[in-house]
Amino acid sequence: MNADFTAEELAFQEEVREFLRSEFPADLKTKVDASVRLDKEDMVRWQKILFEKGWAAPTWPVEHGGTSWSHTQRHIFATEMGLYGAPEPIPFGMKMVAPVIMAYGTEEQKQRFLPDILESNSWWCQGYSEPNAGSDLASLKTAAVRDGDEYIVNGSKTWNTLGQYADWIFCLVRTDNTVKKQEGISFLLIDMKTPGITLKPIVLLDGFPEVNEVFFDDVRVPAENLIGEENKGWTYAKVLLTHERTNIAGVPRGKRRLKALKNIAADTDDGFGGKMIDSASFKHRLAEVEIELKALEYSELRTLAALSVGKAPGPESSILKIVGTELAQRMDEMFVELAGYNCLPFVPEQFEPGFAGEPIGPGNSASAALTYFNNRKLSIFGGSNEIQRNIISKAVLGL
Repeated sequence: MNADFTAEELAFQEEVREFLRSEFPADLKTKVDASVRLDKEDMVRWQKILFEKGWAAPTWPVEHGGTSWSHTQRHIFATEMGLYGAPEPIPFGMKMVAPVIMAYGTEEQKQRFLPDILESNSWWCQGYSEPNAGSDLASLKTAAVRDGDEYIVNGSKTWNTLGQYADWIFCLVRTDNTVKKQEGISFLLIDMKTPGITLKPIVLLDGFPEVNEVFFDDVRVPAENLIGEENKGWTYAKVLLTHERTNIAGVPRGKRRLKALKNIAADTDDGFGGKMIDSASFKHRLAEVEIELKALEYSELRTLAALSVGKAPGPESSILKIVGTELAQRMDEMFVELAGYNCLPFVPEQFEPGFAGEPIGPGNSASAALTYFNNRKLSIFGGSNEIQRNIISKAVLGL
């Protein structure tokens, strides 16, 4: 693989950088740099700026509003976004349900849903995991019974990320109990305002309800909201999950965090009169992380190249998911090590807009422990890493 960018690609890289410098709102940049949580309005505002530029959906086909970028241009764009701290699109609509609608939806469904996803007029969330169906997702129990032109849905979903913001939820539901469990699942699109839907927040250690439980009690869903064929939802779900796992790798985000690690290490005493950046053991670990991040980047580029010619990601998505999430967790540990006792105070106001107090410690020290605890989920969601290793052993080794 040629790792050198062409003159045209370098010009595109500079165009992206200039766009970010001039168009990424200053107030959002301040929030990101201070580890202040972005709210729904912040994220939608940025997405609409990208939409106006024509850059909201780099991976979409041109006919649906995407760009005609090469996979290298997409990589450049994602990398520059990550390094600058500009938030990626919330993936549930743009990167997860949209490709499924494009591949398996009717023309009416494409016209109905895709424009609003592209323009961020609608916010989507995921209805996959259940209390007793997580990594073994095919064991899901939420039922959808056909009643004329509608389905009646009963059951519950859990670990529903940012569902409190959502207008729609894409759901896996059981439509046949008489066949093999993977063969009786369907893929439904459900309006979150439908009577019978109840959302119960799950408050995490940082005090924020990032995830939710969603309950369905006799929820009536138009049959026209079924994607593809009834009982074929498992096929569509697997396509969606491969896209999710590929996205979880998080190379651009990893590059920004590695840069932050180096900066904080340069400002942190090692206890022996020097700085942590000069500690031989810490430098060795930094080098290991940087090498693995570069290897992950090249693996992701190979996968993106395959996607650009119409190939679906296979076991590569599982490999990217495992390596990317475990590398992120190793960086979390290093942030905590650098923060030291600055991890101990819990000042939740520091991560909310308008905080006027003194930051605790250098860099993002005050958020290091919270990020560490929160990111333990990375090796679980999207299919646990243990399950991903099973997938690889079957697909690659034939075990």
